[in-house]
Amino acid sequence: MNPLKHGRVYCGTLRDEHIGQSVTVCGWVARARDLGGLIFVDLRDREGVVQCVFDQTVNAPLFDKAAQLRAEYTVRVRGTVRLRSSINDKIPTGRVEIVADELELFSAAETPPFEINSTSVNEALRLKYRYLDLRREQLQKTIALRHRIAQITRSYFDGEGFLEIETPILTKSTPEGARDYLVPSRVHPGEFYALPQSPQQYKQMLMLSGFDRYMQIARCFRDEDLRFDRQPEFTQIDLEMSFVDLDDVLEIQEGFLKRLMRELKGVEIETPIMRMSYQEAMSRYGSDKPDLRFGYELHMLNELVQNSGFAVFDGALASGGLVAGISIEGGARMSRKEIDSLGEYVKTYRAKGLAWLKISEAGEQSSSFAKFVSPETLAALCEACGTKAGDLLLIVADADVELAQNALGQLRCEVARRMNAIPENVWKFLWVVDFPLFEYGEDDDGNTRLYAKHHPFTAPRDEDLPLFETNPIAMRAKAYDIVLNGTELGGGSIRIHRSDVQDRMFRALGFSEEEIMARFGHMINAFRYGAPPHGGIAYGLDRIVMHMANTESIRDVIAFPKVQNASELLFASPSPVEESQLRILGIELSKKS
Repeated sequence: MNPLKHGRVYCGTLRDEHIGQSVTVCGWVARARDLGGLIFVDLRDREGVVQCVFDQTVNAPLFDKAAQLRAEYTVRVRGTVRLRSSINDKIPTGRVEIVADELELFSAAETPPFEINSTSVNEALRLKYRYLDLRREQLQKTIALRHRIAQITRSYFDGEGFLEIETPILTKSTPEGARDYLVPSRVHPGEFYALPQSPQQYKQMLMLSGFDRYMQIARCFRDEDLRFDRQPEFTQIDLEMSFVDLDDVLEIQEGFLKRLMRELKGVEIETPIMRMSYQEAMSRYGSDKPDLRFGYELHMLNELVQNSGFAVFDGALASGGLVAGISIEGGARMSRKEIDSLGEYVKTYRAKGLAWLKISEAGEQSSSFAKFVSPETLAALCEACGTKAGDLLLIVADADVELAQNALGQLRCEVARRMNAIPENVWKFLWVVDFPLFEYGEDDDGNTRLYAKHHPFTAPRDEDLPLFETNPIAMRAKAYDIVLNGTELGGGSIRIHRSDVQDRMFRALGFSEEEIMARFGHMINAFRYGAPPHGGIAYGLDRIVMHMANTESIRDVIAFPKVQNASELLFASPSPVEESQLRILGIELSKKS
């Protein structure tokens, strides 16, 4: 870190090479210790802590002034750097200290509601006083890391010929997927803007405009239920490229990921990154974002349990469902209580229960279903799954294939956590490709219809085009997700650039001509004037920072995050507004509101 103006340096940057220099530091008092004729003050800024010494025998008035300092007072200290008599190897500045000859008190501080670097403070209290929480060393490092990632992003894509272009925040509502945040217009009474869920349509317009490589670190908004890795407002690294195919897009992104890992983690990742189809990911791992750091792969068991006589298996198969299992090496040491808790765990993912078979080290079997099936079936299941002495076989059966796969996918991750089977400092990247183009879902009236799995501008695989009118649910998309250690970091697709294909897409989604023009007329009209083949991707910046900072909560990587109910505790938002403001907007609240 370079010195600041007028000899000022950051506290946490002082090292042996500064010994003998006169320096000025500014910051917050982390701790003050009066040892009689000496006062030691730990002064903290965003770069760390340094010890400042006030000696009564050298400067009594300065010593008396320092005696008034308390935690979180903001001060300026000027002095000379020297070698510490007692080295503290636990902090980077632990070999040096500042012998103070000047002290300026900028402001006193009341006793904070919690100790700044305490790890046992209620999160709601931290967020209410977020300006204090942000003084915490780990949070300051994480926010600085976020800045560093943004700088690497801009530098890399600038070097690859991308232009950073801002797109509007106030835009048009095109409800398809998550709910929009709506903004009423004063100038157009009764009409609303929407905050963008992504810059998707604008960046496609930029491709039609001739800007063949676009990037933006974009703010996005989705009115959806929060989870540990989601926020109602979030940040995307948003990209789009023209005259490309899938391989072109992925190659550029792999260069970006290599640079991120090299500069932030000192790790060289192998490229090209492994690719896996959506179908294979679901059948092998029960997830479209599989964690490849450990095994516990799914085994499809339908053929082995045909007419097994076990009602759970037979019922699932009779309904066209799935029976699948995972074998846990060393899992036989799990108690019955632990296995039962796994059964309860899969129920949270709508599985009806868990069948299990345990083989002790001595070869003795215990099982929840052995009495319902033949010894030959048990032996075949163990052989198919590789289950041997000392292992545990876990099986889920359900009429809904995706439900069974997902439950087992979640189970394999939970078991890996409990078995301490997830290695540290291992980075497993994966491209998941060939996603379904469509999925079924319910509309607001409870009717089942097709929805776009990604979004309605995603191109189908060329060989699947004939299925639009005959079997659209079987169509595959030119879509791709980048996955790291079981987390989706980003996703994208090659877009539809042909008007006739886009029209077939809208009609497969059930849109009438009037709906198409009302929602997407601007896109339809633009595509009539020459559209290049194009595609792109959007990364979740917050999720990338989570991984690089090794934190499990997205709130730890955002300066001012929202909590579970989408409120922000520091400013107590959202909040009521004056009735006069509503009148100006032509809005009247219902009595229920």
